[in-house]
Amino acid sequence: MALLLALSLLCLTTCLLPQAEAIWLTIPTSGTKCVSEEIQNNVVVVADYYVIADEASQAAHQIPTISVRLTSPYGNNLHHNENVTHGQFAFTTTESGNYLACFWVDTSKNVEGAGPTVSLDWKTGIAAKDWETVARKEKIEGVELELRKLEGAVEAIRENLIYLKNREAEMREVSERTNSRVAWFSIMSLGVCILASVLQLWHLKRFFRKKKLI
Repeated sequence: MALLLALSLLCLTTCLLPQAEAIWLTIPTSGTKCVSEEIQNNVVVVADYYVIADEASQAAHQIPTISVRLTSPYGNNLHHNENVTHGQFAFTTTESGNYLACFWVDTSKNVEGAGPTVSLDWKTGIAAKDWETVARKEKIEGVELELRKLEGAVEAIRENLIYLKNREAEMREVSERTNSRVAWFSIMSLGVCILASVLQLWHLKRFFRKKKLI
């Protein structure tokens, strides 16, 4: 019964977690194609990318090459590769925010028609963990390994909920501070308008008295 419950929880947790799937990107012959993901601090990220060669490129033995740049939320360069057909990168995040990966075609080669297609397999957190290595190192398998996966998935959900809670608190603080500033600005604007009206009335009254119109 306990085993059935554990496996059920594992299936449910797996459904709740974002699934790591490879995506295909069509890179324009001129310009850049970028993908981004919002990731919290201290999360493992692993990615593989490669150019999918079409029949014409394979027949001519001329697979187009691409260049790749990965930047952190604060603009730090985490990965840069030029004129390649495949590559990979792995790192642990030290900043919270949107991590941006940009691809563009090697301009030194003429690419006719549509640009090349790139397959990007981007994994984060629990999906990026090498469970086979963990199983060999700790000599665990079967149900025990599945329970370790369940523990890791639950911990990942917990950390994600804490991250979302902190972001919500930061956004609420920014919203309240902005509302306070807008309120003060509105009051100051109203005060300036009232003061300008009083000064205009005083000036007109003085002008009319000087001209002996009143």
